[in-house]
Amino acid sequence: MEFQHIDLNQTHIRLTTDLKNSNLKNYILKLRKELEHHIAKNKDFQLSLEPVSPGEENLSEIIKRMYTASSYCDVGPMACVAGCISEMSLDYLISRKSEYSIVENGGDIAIINSKQAVCGIYSNNPILGNKIGFKLKARKTPLGICTSSGKIGHSISFGQSDSVTVLSKKASIADGLATRIANEVVGQNSEDKVSNALEASENYKELFDGVLIISQDNVGTVGKLPKIVETEEFNVKM
Repeated sequence: MEFQHIDLNQTHIRLTTDLKNSNLKNYILKLRKELEHHIAKNKDFQLSLEPVSPGEENLSEIIKRMYTASSYCDVGPMACVAGCISEMSLDYLISRKSEYSIVENGGDIAIINSKQAVCGIYSNNPILGNKIGFKLKARKTPLGICTSSGKIGHSISFGQSDSVTVLSKKASIADGLATRIANEVVGQNSEDKVSNALEASENYKELFDGVLIISQDNVGTVGKLPKIVETEEFNVKM
């Protein structure tokens, strides 16, 4: 198994793959150039907190996917960027015959795993800590696992969650939905916060496999989640 860190401006990838010499860094560099080119001409694409119209044809694939995920999830296109890069990176690795690859981009994961894997859940919750994870069964198709938080990380969130984690077949969708649902983790107490977010997530049930919401001493779930197991405590540099 190969392990690699790829740092390109705001993109920070941790890669685990069964491929040798995947050349993923050059592929991500290509994606970033396409993204930066579009942003230079379309400031609304970069700054909007709501879906925006593409306004032109012949867009590159990463831009198309970000517009699409944004429209499904009711967030701005950039709320889907990390998950989209993970998703397209995994697609690239699969096209090179990978059967086991994990692409983690700032907490937004795209994975295909021909054998069992455990994916840690980073919430910094005072009760759960960072000692739980999803036990993922072997699968032959991609899965997106993306997390948003109102307390940690650099992304914009209007909610107060420790973490909202969404599992979807597409990491771009999981990323957008994690942001959208995390924005609804608001209320007088943690029970209200989780309840409000669970209610909001019901509007997007056709888009995700499962959602895990953690806020202080309350936890809520929607849909079907993998088994949650105890892990060794881990830390992530933010």
